Amino acid sequence: MSALLNNYSRKKISFVKGKGCYLYSTTGDKYLDFVQGIAVNSLGHCHDHLVKAINKQSKKLWHVSNAFTIIEQERLAKRLTQNSFADFVSFQNSGAEATELAIKVARKYFYKKGQSKKNRILCLNESFHGRTLATIFASNSKKATEGFGPKVEGFDQFNFADHKSLEKSITNRTAAIMVETVMGEGGIKVIPDYCLKGLRKLCNKKNILLILDEVQCGIGRTGKFFAFEYAGIKPDIVPIAKGIGGGFPIGACLMTKKVASCMGPGSHGSTFGGNPLAMSVGNAVLDQILKKDFLKKVQLIGKYFHDQLYKLQSEFPNVIKEVRGVGLLVGIKIVPDQALFIKKLIDNKLLTIRAAENVVRLLPPLNVKKENIDQAIVILRKVCKTFK
Repeated sequence: MSALLNNYSRKKISFVKGKGCYLYSTTGDKYLDFVQGIAVNSLGHCHDHLVKAINKQSKKLWHVSNAFTIIEQERLAKRLTQNSFADFVSFQNSGAEATELAIKVARKYFYKKGQSKKNRILCLNESFHGRTLATIFASNSKKATEGFGPKVEGFDQFNFADHKSLEKSITNRTAAIMVETVMGEGGIKVIPDYCLKGLRKLCNKKNILLILDEVQCGIGRTGKFFAFEYAGIKPDIVPIAKGIGGGFPIGACLMTKKVASCMGPGSHGSTFGGNPLAMSVGNAVLDQILKKDFLKKVQLIGKYFHDQLYKLQSEFPNVIKEVRGVGLLVGIKIVPDQALFIKKLIDNKLLTIRAAENVVRLLPPLNVKKENIDQAIVILRKVCKTFK
């Protein structure tokens, strides 16, 4: 009997090693991994450059307190700001922590301006911003919040693609609108560029901050460094995690100078956030993602993947209802039972993961090869045939 808390429905598969797109189980089976830690292993398993960076740093320094200047942290922050809208960065350990900080910054900003009652955050219903008490009530999913009352106050919600619901929900107490640029857990739902532009204009008009949660869709996952770049807008605050660490736990909250000015010494902290070992890995990830044409290749391979999935959909319209996503943040909304479909994929050695709305997520590493995509399509076609 396992001593682990039963908060995960774990599959009876364990892995002993991984390389690139592949995982190798204790039973000697080889799996094509299109989960990659849920969009975490941005460069696949055991990327040589990341392994070297970890080995090198581990022999020098693992952890010191943020009471001191951390050279590796300064370098990663500078690189993130030089390649984004942001002026300042605060490093955390996870996406949930980064989102918590985004909420705190938005509230503190208006508090410092003498508007202490302007402290509510407006979010999408059935979104996902983490598993902390604040973030589950921000998302307002019954499944996530049930049994964890009393309700954490300070959050309001509107419905996806419902502009009337959005405008009706804004009050003089709204400090920020917080949305995922692409809803991950919520079913790989992309917020259209024109909607993001509209959100930016609305926030400017109403004196509201715009928080774009790019924990899952940021750092190259969509073919741009940040997904919101497709819309040509600049948010005020952006929490990130997952891909920036390439498999190592790193979170960060990026923000403009305007909002960062409200956060002084003692306003926030993290014991492990920004430690030298994590920062060295983050810098190694950027070494690869910021290479010339890397993101262009993500866009091209992403288009190829989508094109193949559209062909599959035309072959099996009674199985695949919709192809969703952008770049290598991909989902297929299916007609059959989701759990059974994913099980059949696993039986054929393709690892995928669920999302809401009966969507199967397909999340290969950003450096995935065409032959890996082709292999996945072969397996998907084989499974689709069993439901035809």
